[in-house]
Parts: sequence; C-alpha cells; structure tokens
Amino acid sequence: MTDAATTHPGSSVAERLDALPFTRKHLKVLTGSGLGWALDAMDVGLVSFVLTALIAQWSLTGAQASWIASAGFVGMALGASLGGLLADRFGRRSVFAVTLLVYGVATGASALVGGLAALIALRVVVGLGLGAELPVASTYVSELAPARMRGRLIVILEAFWAIGWTAAALIGFFVIPASADGWRWAFALGAIPALYALIVRWGLPESPRWLAQRGRRTEAEAVVVAFESSPAVGDARRHRVRQAPPAASAGGTSAATSAGQRLAALWSPEFRVRTTALWTVWFCVNFAYYGAFIWIPTILFSQGYDLVKSFGFTLVITLAQLPGYAVAAWLIEVWGRRMTLSVFLAGSAVSAVLFGTASVEGAIIAAGMALSFFNLGAWGALYAVTPETYPTSLRGTGAGWAAGVGRIASIVAPLSVPPLLAAGGPPLLFVIFAAFFVLAAASAWGLAEHRGTALDDR
Repeated sequence: MTDAATTHPGSSVAERLDALPFTRKHLKVLTGSGLGWALDAMDVGLVSFVLTALIAQWSLTGAQASWIASAGFVGMALGASLGGLLADRFGRRSVFAVTLLVYGVATGASALVGGLAALIALRVVVGLGLGAELPVASTYVSELAPARMRGRLIVILEAFWAIGWTAAALIGFFVIPASADGWRWAFALGAIPALYALIVRWGLPESPRWLAQRGRRTEAEAVVVAFESSPAVGDARRHRVRQAPPAASAGGTSAATSAGQRLAALWSPEFRVRTTALWTVWFCVNFAYYGAFIWIPTILFSQGYDLVKSFGFTLVITLAQLPGYAVAAWLIEVWGRRMTLSVFLAGSAVSAVLFGTASVEGAIIAAGMALSFFNLGAWGALYAVTPETYPTSLRGTGAGWAAGVGRIASIVAPLSVPPLLAAGGPPLLFVIFAAFFVLAAASAWGLAEHRGTALDDR
C-alpha cells in the first residue's frame, strides 16, 4: 500500500478520486468495461461480414441488405437515448450489465433465424442493448478515472473496439466462409456477452460520483476507500488537480433530478453550444464510419475479389485501428481533446478520398489502413470528450443523447450506400464521407476543452 491509500476525510469524493494514482482497481474497471466494449464491437463488425455472405446465400437485394445493417442502428438510437437516462436514474454499473445481457441474448438468437424479417427484428433488439452500453461505459470509466489521465484512459477503453472488430474480422475470415451455416456460427459466438454480463454486474463497483450525487455518501465513501487502498500501478504519487471553471451564476445549471430536467438542461444557455457541436460531430462521424466500414467487405466483393480475399483485405485494414488508438491516447493529453479530435477527423477525410479512388490492391489496403487509423483515433477522442461535456447529474443523459443522435446517421448511412454506389461508384461515396468528416472536424471546435481539469460534479 502506498501513501495514496491514505484517506482524506476533509476532501470531497471527486477530489480524492482525481488525486489517486492509477491502481489495480482502475485496471480492473478499465479491462472489465473494455472487454464488454470489445464484445460490442465484435457484434457490430460481424454484421458487415454476415451481410456479404447473406447477399450471396439468400440472394438479397442491396436494399434488403441495407435494412439488416440499419435495423441494428434503429435499436441503437433508442437504446443510447434511454440508456443514458436510465444510467443517471439507476446507476452506471447496473445499466451496463443489463445492456450487455440484452444484446448478447438477441445476438445468439439471431443464429437461429430462418428469414429476413426475423433477422431484422432481432437486430433491432440487439441495437437496444448495444446503443445503451457504449455511452454508459464511457461515462462510468470517466467518472472513476483520475483527472490527469482521464482522456487517455477513455481512448484506451475505446481501443478495445479495435480488439473486438479484429475478432469479428477473424471470425469473418475463418468461420463464415467455411460452410453455409458459417454466419450462424458467427452470431452464436456473439452470445458470449450474455454470460459476461453476470461477471460485470457483480465484479465492478458503482460510480462513487453518481452515488454521492444521489446522496448515498456512505456507499460512495466505501468505493473511494477501496480505490485508495488498492496498490498503485506505476507512478504512486498523489497529484493536485486543476479544478474546472465555476459555472456561470446567471443561467448556470443546477443539479438535474428528473428526466425532463436533464433533457431541458442540455439546451440551457450554459450547454446549448456544446450540445449543438457534440451532436453534429456524433452525427457526421457515425454517418461516415458506419457507411464505410459496414459496406467495405461487400464493396470489395462487388469489385471482383472473392469472399476470402475481400475478408482478408478487411482484416488487414482493421488491424490499423490499434495504432490509431495508441497515437490518439498519447496526443489527447498533450494536444488536448479538440485538437486531437479535429486532426484525426481531417486525416479521416483525406483517407476517405484516397480509398474511394484507389484501384489497385496495394493502394486499396494502404488507404483503407489510413482510414482505419485516423477514424478510430477520432472515435477515441470523441468518447473522451463526450462525458466531460456535462455535470454528473446529466452526464449519462448527455452522452446517451449525443450517441442517440449519432445512431440516426448510422440508420441512414447503410441505406444511402447502394443508391450512391449506383450513382457514382466508390469515388462519389467516399467523397461524401470525406465531407462529413470535414464538417465534424470544424464542429469539434465548439466543444469545451477539459484536459487535466476535474469533472463537474453538480
């Protein structure tokens, strides 16, 4: 035990959390939440490979395939909006576990479907769980992370997405082409989160910031003491934390206590510019990312590459996500949130144009890897800045509704791909994606910068 384990009764819960070193408890929270995040990514990634197989096996039209992809995002839009509200009402950990259970069971059931309608219906249910889980998990980790490394830890959390998507690519490469029922086995593997949810529910603590804000101070104190008593990993020194700027006295937002108050507070004078900027970034990034990555295997397949080769290209492209996250995790505490986010979005725009115009294998893979690198680094920065935008009383609601607005774009994007491909092929499609990345990069400058500052615990 280090001197960081000494309790400081005169300090607030937030101050004590922010002053901690990175402990084994933090590592458990990060890996526990991250594994759930990776399983989410595996589910979303599997759809891109299943679509390619079902187009051939079920003779689906482009529109029918689009609805399989978009159905999940319909559920995600609803799940993100409701999940944030529920997390502010019932706690982060409980909602996190329930959402994993919902989408894990629904994904496993998808392996048994016999037709298009049943698969679309189950994808909506899968989306309900998945859409609620992602903003809740980022809020949860953000509230437990020490201030000086909060952004970096959220980017590392987001990096688990690359692990999950890589797992999906491996399943797509080895399992789906192996037999006519390969896509069913892929969905069956997606049922793993249902079992993992039980571990999450009982193995991770509730957010002490949320407990304190709800007046449950004895429980909050117990969680903080557990973190203070946990051995440090690496630097064991306590740190002084730069406090967040005080809220404006005129028109400042007090702690919201009901769903209606939380939703209204997002558009109060204090937060309306941040909310507008955040929702714009989320919408644009979702449109470009899901429009591209859900369809990349199918686009490659339609260009004459066989199923195994198109999946192999996608696997290589996916591997570039991990260094993208690593660079973003370093820069976010050096450059700050807004600069890192905007630079990675600009890189995504350039990469999208290059990918859309590439015509030989080497160029396709290189441009695809660049798109993967910059786009997923941008996702890491976006998930870091989102929960920092709002105070504790509406943090889950704010993060959830931003994600929910983004999921609207996720619904529209897969449906837009077939007509755009018919109108101008990959060049037109990816130039449009690049335009969305540019708009997101510009909107990022309307967000507040919270590098190294304490969270707002109103």
